[in-house]
Amino acid sequence: MEVINEKVARTDNTLLAITHLTQLLSYAIGFGGFITPLIIWLSTRNSVEGMDEHGKAIINLQLSLFLYIIISIPAILLLGLGILGLITTGILGFILPIVNAVRASNGESPSYFLTIKFL
Repeated sequence: MEVINEKVARTDNTLLAITHLTQLLSYAIGFGGFITPLIIWLSTRNSVEGMDEHGKAIINLQLSLFLYIIISIPAILLLGLGILGLITTGILGFILPIVNAVRASNGESPSYFLTIKFL
């Protein structure tokens, strides 16, 4: 049998790292930290090896951070615990994409702790 139009997934660790780093757009320009990695993931998940795993991890992190922020806002009334939650969410949202971009460039799997598996 002959296989026609067989697409082989290419390895592109640089694109994986850039996809993780695009989450930082929210810190730089105020928006784009969710939609940009989503677009990259949806457009290249079948053509880049590992993109589906990394993309799901990124979207799960962004949705989890959004949920933590929503929970922290009313928690401000409870002795200011929400402020601590917002600060922690902001720090984790900045540090974790950088750490996982380095992991992606080394060919390792993403490791986002405290994320809820939505996808």
